[in-house]
Amino acid sequence: MKNELLITIMHVTIFIELLTAIIGTIYQKKYKKTKLNNFIYLIWYTAINELFTGIYLRRSLDIEEARILYNIFYLINFSYYFFLFKSYIVNKEYKKAINIFYSLYIISLVINGFYQNYLIQLQIIPYIIAACFLIITIIFYYIEILKSKKVLRIEKNLLFWISIGLLIHSIGQIPFRILRNYYVSLTDGFVSFLTTVTLTIIMNLCFIIGFIWSDKKQQY
Repeated sequence: MKNELLITIMHVTIFIELLTAIIGTIYQKKYKKTKLNNFIYLIWYTAINELFTGIYLRRSLDIEEARILYNIFYLINFSYYFFLFKSYIVNKEYKKAINIFYSLYIISLVINGFYQNYLIQLQIIPYIIAACFLIITIIFYYIEILKSKKVLRIEKNLLFWISIGLLIHSIGQIPFRILRNYYVSLTDGFVSFLTTVTLTIIMNLCFIIGFIWSDKKQQY
């Protein structure tokens, strides 16, 4: 019964991610001429990656684990967001800090590779490090926005909604990542999975709101 519920939840999540990609494509004209244009490709990559690893590998090839694909996804995902926010942030000190954050993430990824097999294990410490640094990067973005006139119509800016989704997802994921990987006996696998799915859905709903509600004139 629980397995059937897990499969249903997974299908709902994949549907939401595909819906996000479709809506983002429909509204692409709003941000096509901005630095956010490549964001839609990341969304499609995310949806296809989940579809491939979550359904095709398990059902068609009977492969239960596709950790290497997720590890590659995390690397691409974090890399994109670090450089995206850096491209919008003006403060030079913040930019330098983001460069350091990204470098530390890559270094941790390499060092951690000596202790973990990325082919069969999800990156642990590098993910937590990157998520923490991404939260700080988003805070840098908020500080700059609050000091500018852009804050007056910030709800009409797509990047704002992207940042909200990422912030919620990262803050929610970090505690469960730590518990799941270091205190396995204290963590219910189903609860952890349900939390991850819920955070993913909330993040994608934020993206959808941004695609629909954002104003082309506010895509700086």
